[in-house]
Amino acid sequence: MSIETRLDEFLRAEPIPSAAEMYRLGIEASTGASGGEIDLVAAHKWFNLAALQGNEEAMFHRRQLTEEMEPRQIAAAQRSAREWLRKHRPAVTAAA
Repeated sequence: MSIETRLDEFLRAEPIPSAAEMYRLGIEASTGASGGEIDLVAAHKWFNLAALQGNEEAMFHRRQLTEEMEPRQIAAAQRSAREWLRKHRPAVTAAA
């Protein structure tokens, strides 16, 4: 792959949210803030991703959320987080 192709792909890539932004997305999903519906699976995913970057508040909220979720929901959230990481891991590692 040429450097020009790699640069084009890089410039078209979605911006990677910071741990604080991921935490905020988790809060929004878990509370329905910003006019959205409550989505515990999405909230767990974002808290999990923020926790992986060391956000302690996200660790706390993820733990609290698991008490309200069914095992299948937790599994879905973990799958979603893994898929997100597979897609974005190089950029997350570079940003950390």
